[in-house]
Amino acid sequence: MTPMMKQYMEIKEKHQDALLMFRLGDFYELFEEDAKTASKELEITLTGRAGGAQGRIPMCGVPFHSAAQYIARLNEKGYSVAICEQTEDPQQAKGLVKREVVRVITPGTALPDVGTGNRYMASLIVRNGLIGLSFLDVGTGEVYTDEFSEEKEAREQFASWQPVEILTYDSLDSEQQLPLLLQWSREHQIPVTIRSEARQQPAKMQQVVLSQYHVSTLLPLDLDKSPAAAEALGLALQYIRDTQKVDLAHLRQPARVRQQQAMHLDYTALANLEVLETVRTRKQNSSLYGLLHRTKTAMGSRLLRKWLERPLKDVKAIEARLDAVEVLVNDLFLRNHLQEALANVYDLERLAGRVAFGSANARDLLAVSRSLLQLPELTDVLSQRPEKLFSDLTSRMPDLTALAKEIEHTLVDEPPVSVRDGSLIRKGVNEELDALRELSGSGKTWLANLEQQERERTGIKSLKVGYNKVFGYYLEVSKANLHLVPDNYERRQTLSSAERYVLPELKEQEARILNAEDSSTALEYDLFTDLRNKVQCSLLQLQQAADVVAEIDILCAFASVSVEGGYTRPVLMEERGIEIRAGRHPVVEAQMRGQFVPNDVSLTSTRQMVLITGPNMAGKSTFMRQTALIVLMAHIGCFVPAESAQIGLVDRIFTRIGASDDLTAGQSTFMVEMVELAQVLRQGTNRSLVLLDEVGRGTSTYDGLCIAESVMETLSQPDSPLTLFATHYHELTETADTMNSVANASVLVQEEGDSISFLHTVVDRPADRSYGIQVAKLAGVPSHVIERAQDLLQKRENSASVLAARSATAVKETAVALNSVEPAATNSNSNFPASHTGMSQQGLLGLFPDTDLLDELAQIDVLKLTPIDAMNKLYEVVQRVKDVTGWDKSR
Repeated sequence: MTPMMKQYMEIKEKHQDALLMFRLGDFYELFEEDAKTASKELEITLTGRAGGAQGRIPMCGVPFHSAAQYIARLNEKGYSVAICEQTEDPQQAKGLVKREVVRVITPGTALPDVGTGNRYMASLIVRNGLIGLSFLDVGTGEVYTDEFSEEKEAREQFASWQPVEILTYDSLDSEQQLPLLLQWSREHQIPVTIRSEARQQPAKMQQVVLSQYHVSTLLPLDLDKSPAAAEALGLALQYIRDTQKVDLAHLRQPARVRQQQAMHLDYTALANLEVLETVRTRKQNSSLYGLLHRTKTAMGSRLLRKWLERPLKDVKAIEARLDAVEVLVNDLFLRNHLQEALANVYDLERLAGRVAFGSANARDLLAVSRSLLQLPELTDVLSQRPEKLFSDLTSRMPDLTALAKEIEHTLVDEPPVSVRDGSLIRKGVNEELDALRELSGSGKTWLANLEQQERERTGIKSLKVGYNKVFGYYLEVSKANLHLVPDNYERRQTLSSAERYVLPELKEQEARILNAEDSSTALEYDLFTDLRNKVQCSLLQLQQAADVVAEIDILCAFASVSVEGGYTRPVLMEERGIEIRAGRHPVVEAQMRGQFVPNDVSLTSTRQMVLITGPNMAGKSTFMRQTALIVLMAHIGCFVPAESAQIGLVDRIFTRIGASDDLTAGQSTFMVEMVELAQVLRQGTNRSLVLLDEVGRGTSTYDGLCIAESVMETLSQPDSPLTLFATHYHELTETADTMNSVANASVLVQEEGDSISFLHTVVDRPADRSYGIQVAKLAGVPSHVIERAQDLLQKRENSASVLAARSATAVKETAVALNSVEPAATNSNSNFPASHTGMSQQGLLGLFPDTDLLDELAQIDVLKLTPIDAMNKLYEVVQRVKDVTGWDKSR
């Protein structure tokens, strides 16, 4: 084995879980299994090199100047990459150049060049029955942590935050503590990194947190009563330190995953309402986020997602946002002026992260400078406005103009990507640098003069002065002119078509030029790193500026969308209730371009639930979703698509919509439905908004109907959540009529023979049918299937009518008999008399000690019974008679 391969193997032994990129000259090389993997994943050629006794060793490589794009592709596929650099000057090295791993780039610690979204790394621990969970974005410096008592809660957070890497202890690798969560990571192809769990781990991780934030206790971080959350955060911080080998000064103070001051939207609600992406295509364009995404900056894009995921539930804070949006809606000049300035602001959060990691180049610093120079444009115009939010934003904006001008004064307008090759610093910044450049420049002038002089002296018109790193400067003469070469030319290199020579005076000048160039390049790098360190001292201010810019950006975006969509300012109330006039679905309306049919909705303390019936495709789900989205938009401080909207504060939005399995949790469609329903019934408050669509349809008719009716009764109780309940169980409409807090509504349909057309208008009355066969016909179901379905429907309806009529008759006869009997002696020795003829009322009372049943039967108004009510009543009577008499058919 060669010394170089031995060095490689020793370093690889310490980084078994990563692909090792080994610096050799201008390339990063990978060997053996790493080379095979990289060659396949990156679609690059697999080559090889001699390995002595090992034979030919597989290898592949990528140029160091473009390695970032290859590393990013490997990270996206879930691989970690260890970067092994030369740590000493090859010209000064004695023997093999020293190398070591300077950074391990994992999926969760990568710093992407492009993209506006977050890349969260999650850390997970289990301690004393509590689940500690943290999410960190090392690129933006965001840190969130919390602890949970149930795996389901933690799993829901994973689904919502969508981490790109999960970090945990080896004690969890057995999957005995969190099987569903780790199964979820496999289903979504999220890499899991296992760290060894050492003794006294909680205390060690707590110390890591204290050290990071320079505090003596966890109290200032609000983690003093959350030991599992603190340990999860410490695990993440230690991992980042071990892999990145840099100071983490840009990481912000930890915020809670669950924020008490925000409306709670779980993953199910976000998905069903298509807040961040569509359910079917998982695209952002057709989601609420896609509609509102008119932001000009990457920071604004990320903050918009957070506002949508965690809407406010404080009237004053919401009204402050609405005040600002209203100003921007009414002042086109102000809005355009702000957005023009915002368009020139780069991603300050990610730039701050690059500075902290020491990977920011000159172009990054210029981006910082050009961004900071736009900030006065924002604050100057906003400071003239009286609105509180604008004054708060301008007061929070740091003044970094001096830093921006220093960067601009120090760096050239278009610096190279590399910071080690010179040409970074402007003339006049440093006297020593200017002198070295002058020396280098005069030397090159001397070389040009030498070339002309030697051409004239020798008569070789094609003679030229050249340079390469191996032989330095030389005089090149073609083979055809070799007979003209003077005796004082010293041969340095032979080529196929030319010879290269040197002169004593050329050697002497070469030393001066190269020394000046090397010194100049080294000095430029030192000046650049000094400048980058100055920027690093202002990281917190950069992040603060990024926060302010992001808020201004979103407020302008809200105003732009509101103007284009004709939205109105909602009225937020402390009181409970929702009153929307001519509300529209924001996303559907934008896609339909003016053809959307608006509808009203009213939910109050005396009208807690609206039961919605009507056919599929008529708009029931759209009506419910638009109500929730209008409520959500109001809570983030945006105008809403309605003529008017009065919204009482909502603490949570629940959705039970659609049908899907959860195979990773071993749950059927119906079980998923019931789990979501249980969450609504257990966690909903009188401040919640609940959307229920087709509760009970996943099981048998009678089971489903009874579940739906029981849910409706439960949610109609005082202080229950405000509820929109869509159903095809038309029996529920009659029950709803008997409840003071429940209103019937339906979506109008126009019948035209055997066909129907949807009017999409919601009215306050129930539908009498669901038009299932007509909808199937509209969907393109073959005609023979439609005709057969119509025949079967008619037969079953006739059969049901006959059965219902018989049931009603039986109940009626019983009731008539009870009303007409006369008093008579009882037969105490017989449960049933031989004949009912002449049965006395007293005899019946002896036969049926349950007098409540007799009274109930006697009071039935048969003419008002529906067929289904008659069947249900008959079934109930039979069961109670059996209970009372002890009747057993086998006797």
